[in-house]
Amino acid sequence: MMVRVRFAPSPTGYLHIGGLRTALYNYLFAKKNNGTMVLRIEDTDQNRLVEGAIEGLIQSMNWAEVYHEEGPFIQEGRIIQKGENGPYIQSERLPIYKEYIQKLLDNGWAYYCFCSKERLDKVRDEQKAKGDIARYDGHCRNLSQEEIEAKLKEGQPYVIRLKLPENRLVTFDDIVRGHIEVNTNDLDDQVLIKSDGYPTYHFAVIVDDYLMGITHIIRGEEWLPSTPKHVLLYEAFGWDAPQFVHLPNILNQDRKKLSKRQGDVAVEDFMKKGYLPEALVNFIALLGWSPGNEEEIFSIEELGQLFDLERVNKSGAVFDVSKLNWMNAHYIREASVERITKLSIPYLLETGYIQEEDLEKRYEWIEMMVESIKDKVSYLSQIPEQAALFFKDEISLEDQECHDILQGEQIPKLITVFREKIQKTENLDPTIAKGIFKEIQKEEGIKGKNLFMPVRIMLTGQMHGPDLMKIITVLGEKRIVERLNYVEDQYIS
Repeated sequence: MMVRVRFAPSPTGYLHIGGLRTALYNYLFAKKNNGTMVLRIEDTDQNRLVEGAIEGLIQSMNWAEVYHEEGPFIQEGRIIQKGENGPYIQSERLPIYKEYIQKLLDNGWAYYCFCSKERLDKVRDEQKAKGDIARYDGHCRNLSQEEIEAKLKEGQPYVIRLKLPENRLVTFDDIVRGHIEVNTNDLDDQVLIKSDGYPTYHFAVIVDDYLMGITHIIRGEEWLPSTPKHVLLYEAFGWDAPQFVHLPNILNQDRKKLSKRQGDVAVEDFMKKGYLPEALVNFIALLGWSPGNEEEIFSIEELGQLFDLERVNKSGAVFDVSKLNWMNAHYIREASVERITKLSIPYLLETGYIQEEDLEKRYEWIEMMVESIKDKVSYLSQIPEQAALFFKDEISLEDQECHDILQGEQIPKLITVFREKIQKTENLDPTIAKGIFKEIQKEEGIKGKNLFMPVRIMLTGQMHGPDLMKIITVLGEKRIVERLNYVEDQYIS
């Protein structure tokens, strides 16, 4: 059997981090089984559509390198569709749904419902007051053909509902959840076609998954309660149901479903903050799945080789931002200086530390600066905060201990000697900077913490930070001398 999976988001805004994980698991399963991944846009709820959302979804997936083979793509700034099973945007498939709903009406698995919103609200209120489950009471289930035709002729608004069999046990197997049984008496006659003529999710998804040859439905656990009705719809059409896989929720620290109220949840949020795609993908792959060993760092290629639906957990996984930051910092350290510099430049431009006209003539200096600080950040929007030490004119000591260190008896001599050697040096680089310290050690006998710590504090105001030799190289003679003079005037008693 050729494996075919699909990721089917609604274009109602940003791509949620949970949506990206669903797309990723579909992608990895397809990759592992030499299958095909389809992207389908489920836009049947026309009231919730957000302009540009489809483009945003595709761009976020491309950024994460979670690619599909069929569906909508962005080409030369516009949306095109590729594949033999299109259209892949549901609002363009209305004639198909019209054809298939008629099949259900003809075989008795669906019926017209003319109940008004007011009546439905009243029925549900009465049911709730009695402590019953609020659901449709079947008022229109048994209308005669003559009654239906008369109401249609009068132009009465209607929906079309699934006609559930009574007291039937619906069973299916889920790779994650195991064997599941639900009685139809606990279900509702689901609306299949809305009053605006558009299909509901529950109808369109069945028709589309069948016609697109989907073999495995990998989606969030919020769709699990609807699956028995989906199973019945497959039966109604005489089709074999695909294999179901319902993924656990991603949770906040309080173990409730991940919500924007408690932090970033959109893939775009993480893109803007400067997380690397491979880090985010690595992190979310482990939210609900484990490889069976203690390893935590995986490329997307390695994930594709290891991924197994049998190892997906039932319980929700907590989105631990500190763990993500640790993982992203690892990928930043491992990335090339050239790549991190290019990704950091927008943040440096935004803060005004560099200008567009600086990029070409000062690129090597910018690259050296980024190299000196990139190991200190968890995500790239933190780069300007770390870079500040290279741009400020005055030194502010971070604590009293720094001030105390600068009161050492060797400090006046150290400032004088270090300043003189810097002023005599051309083409500063880390190797030359190390040579200056060796000379001071040999000539003045100032060594270890009495040498390196005071110089770091005089140049940065801090006891710890990026590699000191790189700091000296990036600051250059003029700024180093200015800082030494400032410290000498302000802090040396």
